[in-house]
Amino acid sequence: MIKKIIVVVSIFMATFSWAQDNTSSPYSYYGLGEIKFKGTQDSRAMGGLNIVGDSIHLNLINPASYSKLKLTTFAVGGTSNFNKLKTDSDNEKAQRTTLDYIAVGLPLGKFGVSFGLTPFSAVGYKNQDISAIDGEERTRLFSGEGTINRVFIGTSYSINKSLSVGFDFSYNFGKLNSQAVEFLSEPAIQLGTREKNSSNIKGISANIGLLYNTPINTKTNLYTSFTFSPESKLNSDNSRNIATIIYNINGAELVADEEDIDVNDTKLIVPTKFSFGAGIGNTKKWLVGTELTFSQNSKLVNRFDDILDVDFENSTKISVGGYYIPKYDSFSSYLNRVVYRAGFRYENTGLIVNNESINDYGMNFGLGLPVGASSINLGFEFGKKGTTSNGLIEENYFNVSVGLSLNDIWFKKRKID
Repeated sequence: MIKKIIVVVSIFMATFSWAQDNTSSPYSYYGLGEIKFKGTQDSRAMGGLNIVGDSIHLNLINPASYSKLKLTTFAVGGTSNFNKLKTDSDNEKAQRTTLDYIAVGLPLGKFGVSFGLTPFSAVGYKNQDISAIDGEERTRLFSGEGTINRVFIGTSYSINKSLSVGFDFSYNFGKLNSQAVEFLSEPAIQLGTREKNSSNIKGISANIGLLYNTPINTKTNLYTSFTFSPESKLNSDNSRNIATIIYNINGAELVADEEDIDVNDTKLIVPTKFSFGAGIGNTKKWLVGTELTFSQNSKLVNRFDDILDVDFENSTKISVGGYYIPKYDSFSSYLNRVVYRAGFRYENTGLIVNNESINDYGMNFGLGLPVGASSINLGFEFGKKGTTSNGLIEENYFNVSVGLSLNDIWFKKRKID
């Protein structure tokens, strides 16, 4: 058992040192960046549904699920994102491969414990704008990158067979960078200005969860869930550098003059969020459910005070999904033991740009491939975010996700005859 603990801790620490998520969404410029989905790939394949606790899969969104584990579980997952960005007159493609989570769940009788690392939000964009100002054609380049990561630890307690309660605490940290460059488009040697902004972010947050299930009849159960995340604040230590730059005929950037500018530090709000979910099914056969999530995103603020043409509103997310297992204990057919998942989600993100609400919706499909007591979870997602109205950008994306759920018995009493 000691060897297993050392291996898991080593993997966790190694991942901790390089775990960086990214995005190709231009809307990550605003607020906290693009908020990343916290759940595992099996949940993602059901449209983000998280209303049950599983004996061999981690539910990272509802901490009340930790005490449902029967085996020690090590979970890791990643996603490749293929994004097509388009406006009324142009389109571009982008691709990202990212780490989504790495976590460990430990069953301790009526208690359960989990800890891990996930990205909370990400910034990643490159935009270009060419326009005429005072009769001269000017080019403006905008770029940004960075991730706010989240280290969490939580515990859960099963009050009885039907009801469990849990909570987790998270430490959020990361660095977000952005840059804006403007120069005349025509001259061979271009003189322009560059503004670099950087934000070092850190702070804590919390999450509380409840799970309740009860039989409807001998073959069907009712499953319900509730999560609540109170409002928290992250400290953003901001800095800005202004420079005059020259681009030579080879495109190399030369700094002619630069100066650090004092800017205000900010308190970034992680808004209050709560969700309700319900569904019916048979744990080893099928599940159909829905979940509603409400976030007070109207309280979001930008990292810098001079970001204009943006506002925030409260957001709502609807997830509908489920799974089907033909025969979980089949010996004659592997396909009968596969978990088939599907779902749909719609989200009003709470972001308003140029008086347009930015909405995000997607269709999800997935497979849970059993490997002994462990599993490989595959997910596929087709989605659309944003709009081309009012000069904005529409994203059409396709995501391929892979998650591993590795299970074993760590704490087992040895019997000696």
